[in-house]
Amino acid sequence: MTTPLQRSERSNFIGSLWMIASMAAFAIEDSLFKAVAATVPVGEMLMLFGAGGALIFACLAMLTKDRLYHADVLSRPMRIRMCFEITGRLFYVLAVAITPLSSATAILQATPIVVVAGAAIFFGERVGWMRWSAIFMGLLGVLIVLRPGTEAFSPLSILAVIGMLGLAGRDLASRAAPKSLSTVVLGFYGFLTVIVAGGLFALWQGKAFVLPDGYASALMIGVICVGVFAYSALMKAMRMGDVSVVTPFRYSRLIFGVGLGIVVFGERLDAPTFVGCLLIVATGLFIMWRGHVIAKASFASGYGDT
Repeated sequence: MTTPLQRSERSNFIGSLWMIASMAAFAIEDSLFKAVAATVPVGEMLMLFGAGGALIFACLAMLTKDRLYHADVLSRPMRIRMCFEITGRLFYVLAVAITPLSSATAILQATPIVVVAGAAIFFGERVGWMRWSAIFMGLLGVLIVLRPGTEAFSPLSILAVIGMLGLAGRDLASRAAPKSLSTVVLGFYGFLTVIVAGGLFALWQGKAFVLPDGYASALMIGVICVGVFAYSALMKAMRMGDVSVVTPFRYSRLIFGVGLGIVVFGERLDAPTFVGCLLIVATGLFIMWRGHVIAKASFASGYGDT
């Protein structure tokens, strides 16, 4: 018979693996988005992506006999989640499309920091002074990447910052989503909100839609398939393990995203960005390790976080 500690460790381990798989898939999705954005307007791209993902999740719901409509779909956490989803998806895709993939990915790494802080504030997860210190150090790393007030600072980087905040809010709201809603149902409504985000941006941009050529269509299909897997893996990770333990594995996206930016798009990391990335990753790993230590201590003796 397994103990509560063993069950918790197993859930955290499996959740962490899902998180790493999700981050690898999201990095590939970003690369494909950036390639498609060269010929297809961003608003249209988001609408196609959202429609394709929603269709796949609707088919999965039929196979698993999940009801797509449930009273809990309109619950307060779900409404909040949808608003954050629209904000995060729209602004981060814009950042990927018009700024270097490596810098957008680096800025996105603030998401785990915001999520861990939010888990402490909104869900009462114990985060002591050591992890709060690491959170602030991680934010310092983000500022090093952004370099506000210097010539290297690009106002377009704010797009990635807004997208990061939106996705962090989405992840926290996913934690609060009713347990009656499966990952498939969450994915379906998540992709519906992407259609809304694309439609709103298309109206604001006023750019005519185009018929994607064969190459762009193939990339778009790839974006949808990879995106569905990435989304499903992320939801499994966030709902399986402790937020403060699983979330730091989001930093693996930095490795995948920067690697693809360098190899596929010929981008280069300058020294400040490299230092900022190292600081972000170091604090993330510390938060992960500290969360594991506290989880074991809480089961063993009931002591609080420090």
